[in-house]
Amino acid sequence: METAEMRRSTLQRKDRDELTQIATTLGKKPSSRARKGEIIDLILDLAAGGDGGGNAEETDSPDTDVTDATASTDAGDATDDDTEGDDNQPANDSSDASVDADNRPEPGNRRRRRRGRDRDNRNDANEQWDGDPTPAEGRLDLRSEGYGFLRVNGYIPSRDDAYVPVKLVRQYGLRKGDVIAGSSRPANRNEKNPALMSVESVNDGEPDAATARPDFDDLVPVHPAERLTLERGDGNDAAARLIDLIAPIGKGQRGLIVAPPRAGKSTVMNQIVRSLRANHADAHLIVLLIDERPEEVTSMTRALGDGGEVVASLFDRPTDEHVHIADLAIERAKRLVEDGRDVVVLVDGITRLARAYATETPQSNKVLPGGLDATAMIGPKQFFAAARNVEEGGSLTILATATTDNGNSADEAILAELSGAANLELRLDR
Repeated sequence: METAEMRRSTLQRKDRDELTQIATTLGKKPSSRARKGEIIDLILDLAAGGDGGGNAEETDSPDTDVTDATASTDAGDATDDDTEGDDNQPANDSSDASVDADNRPEPGNRRRRRRGRDRDNRNDANEQWDGDPTPAEGRLDLRSEGYGFLRVNGYIPSRDDAYVPVKLVRQYGLRKGDVIAGSSRPANRNEKNPALMSVESVNDGEPDAATARPDFDDLVPVHPAERLTLERGDGNDAAARLIDLIAPIGKGQRGLIVAPPRAGKSTVMNQIVRSLRANHADAHLIVLLIDERPEEVTSMTRALGDGGEVVASLFDRPTDEHVHIADLAIERAKRLVEDGRDVVVLVDGITRLARAYATETPQSNKVLPGGLDATAMIGPKQFFAAARNVEEGGSLTILATATTDNGNSADEAILAELSGAANLELRLDR
């Protein structure tokens, strides 16, 4: 039961399009009028071997209202609350959220009345607050229901995160990964998190300008046309010079660094970070370390310095945290590209990230060669596919390490799936 609840919790963090794609892969396409909760029920039914009958197809009645139950986890992830996507959302964002009697489905009229009361309570709390507001700044972790939380301590959820109501999200056209600065009020007696009251800047710009920016998916992708030179000329960059000679990297490249275990993938990645920081100070660097050792995180943080961001999830953390920070990091990169910036995301390593996605994705009982489930690669492919050079200006380059020759057939299947999407592949040996 716990496994099923954790899977439901994971599915609730995905948007409706992703859920529809997963259900279709499992063998049954949901109705266009199916609610998100019904699609989740359909996915879980199909993953359990059922025929998926009823849930996502019976959506004709406008009075039907389904409440999604949310599971409790110990992941330290404040994304598993059972909450409604409206201005009435209480600022509850903690890892100890649990399923209780409030999660049971209620009649539609009763739920609508409750929503109205909660909305009035939140509006009253904002209007009655007469203390000094507290500055708040962080990255927006937006939910599919429309509200979000401002992650103030890096990319990992915490008790200090500020709740962002739907009203502010719609008013300024906020998107997942935006860096927002504003003012917040403390949580009241019935809330667990502070609440954002106003927005002063979005991505270091005027908040009103955020509504007119282009959408990442609407930007025109083109082939890389400008090189990212790695050679520094200081005599300590032999690996960087070799890469420039045999596998030059362009802005917007989608590259894999493939090597067996203990072949020096992390060392090469460290050299690339130093070179990019020295030669391309205008590019924004994001180093994503998944399932990594803490000493490697320290080494990379010192190599990068103040020249970018290190986003890390250690090997002792649960897989849903790996997936969560990877999703938020790639959305942050997309927001920068929308502003015309050149962004380089370095991933060490994408094999471990793909394993985390595979663990968090419901099984479809359709197995690929190597024992990998058919739905396991949807998340990694979407992550890797974000790399591109855009015609309007800006680029997103992704360089990721991948493991091979380790005796794991699933890792070989992951590499085979990603190799087809890569337009650069660098192989290392011992």
